[in-house]
Amino acid sequence: MAERELDLLVVGGGVVGAGTALDAATRGLSTGLVEARDWASGTSSRSSKLIHGGLRYLEMLDFVLVREALKERGLLLERLAPHLVKPVPFLYPLQHKGWERLYAGSGVALYDAMSMARGHGRGLPLHRHLSRRHALRVAPALKKEALVGALQYYDAQMDDARYVATLVRTAAAYGAKVANRARVSGFLREGERVVGARVQDVEAGGEYEIHAKQIVNATGVWTDDTQSMVGERGQFHVRASKGIHLVVPKDRIHSSTGLILRTEKSVLFVIPWGRHWIVGTTDTDWDLDKAHPAASSADIDYLLEHVNSVLAVPLTRDDVEGVYAGLRPLLAGESDATSKLSREHTVAHPVPGLVVVAGGKYTTYRVMAKDAVDAAVHGLDMRVAECVTEDIPLVGAEGYRALWNARARIAARTGLHVVRVEHLLNRFGSLAEEVLELIAGNPSLGEPLQSADDYLRAEIVYAASHEGARHLDDVLTRRTRISIETFDRGTRCAREAAELMAPVLGWDEDHIEREIEHYRKRVEAERESQRQPDDLTADAARLGAPDIVPL
Repeated sequence: MAERELDLLVVGGGVVGAGTALDAATRGLSTGLVEARDWASGTSSRSSKLIHGGLRYLEMLDFVLVREALKERGLLLERLAPHLVKPVPFLYPLQHKGWERLYAGSGVALYDAMSMARGHGRGLPLHRHLSRRHALRVAPALKKEALVGALQYYDAQMDDARYVATLVRTAAAYGAKVANRARVSGFLREGERVVGARVQDVEAGGEYEIHAKQIVNATGVWTDDTQSMVGERGQFHVRASKGIHLVVPKDRIHSSTGLILRTEKSVLFVIPWGRHWIVGTTDTDWDLDKAHPAASSADIDYLLEHVNSVLAVPLTRDDVEGVYAGLRPLLAGESDATSKLSREHTVAHPVPGLVVVAGGKYTTYRVMAKDAVDAAVHGLDMRVAECVTEDIPLVGAEGYRALWNARARIAARTGLHVVRVEHLLNRFGSLAEEVLELIAGNPSLGEPLQSADDYLRAEIVYAASHEGARHLDDVLTRRTRISIETFDRGTRCAREAAELMAPVLGWDEDHIEREIEHYRKRVEAERESQRQPDDLTADAARLGAPDIVPL
């Protein structure tokens, strides 16, 4: 990137930054993307993992946002990423006879109608009304007295961190130059114009000057911090709202559908997640450490209390396998309550050469990316093509459905169980063939990890060789979700995973030990934070572990 001037440099490797790099690269612009830590290590790996239109925004009469999000949901399900984005059913229990069914039913009917009207609703079944008896058959876990009936509707879900890593690989496939562990330490100026950035190589050391005709700041909750490097006041501010999620085993909640419950502040989701459930989320202001938002004991109790209000067999702290906390980047408005702040996005050109994009929601990342590149294009002295990402499938999407249809044959050819083949196809799409090649070359990689047997050993090697993982934390927390899907938080498989990564990344025995020790300290710091009574003490406990492996 430092060798010659780029048309566009994107700062921030979350979903919006990765989407912006893909948008720019597919318009024919020379593009760079830098991320200070790992891809999606901030907000974009800590979401509710839903691709949804935002049913509750209908209630706020925000039809524009819902219509936009529903179109994007359809595109992702049908065309852009069918291997990564999947339908998921939700049950909405009704607690009042008569008026509530009419009121909520009208909202869900409008939701379906808006989806179909965009021509992108064919991938999901329509909603249906259920009696109490029928609802309890679908979700036996519910207390009989907690509902008088229910509505069932569909949205979609994905593995958010995997989605971002796939976006980055797609951008790179179209010519974008991408680097994680590359931290922007300042901007280069020519008079008032921003003409590039100083970037530190966090892994190998050294600082580079990368020149670009336009820079896009897509740093989410770090937007204000990045803006301050320019020495200019931003045209808007971003506030962080913390949302936490619990992960519990599938057998703790007896249901064939997800649940959506109304709370006094927001909505609560119980989301199917493989052999687990994700329960979330909270919505509270956060002004402490942005890199490692911490879940406190009070946060966990809040979620358990609300979900237990409808469950016949209540969840306890002992049922919680994993906990994660993320920060929503909300545009600061007049309201003090973060739950009332806008989820719409804004693009601004605060100084020549610099575009800032902020706000928004995961589902609409592609629209945010388009708007950011459109703004940057105004500052380029050249004709640039229109956005084409509506028609650019992510890597792994091409040929996915054909391979899915042939999964039994693939299983017979490789000796893997068909369930394992399905798992690989739903994580890698047609790129699963690359994982299978690793196994063909070394059959021991076809074995599951000993203490996290949902994942094959080959997936760990592949994360380091093909997916930009540099550390054990990257693999256990983001390339896989072992850190939240096992009661030991991944500590028992840490050594096996580190030893699989070592030959790929050239680690010696000392380095392996450092990686394992760093990961254990991180897990212990998170556990300690979750025992603390409030945000302040939880944040202090979480900061007890160092950020990256010391060299």
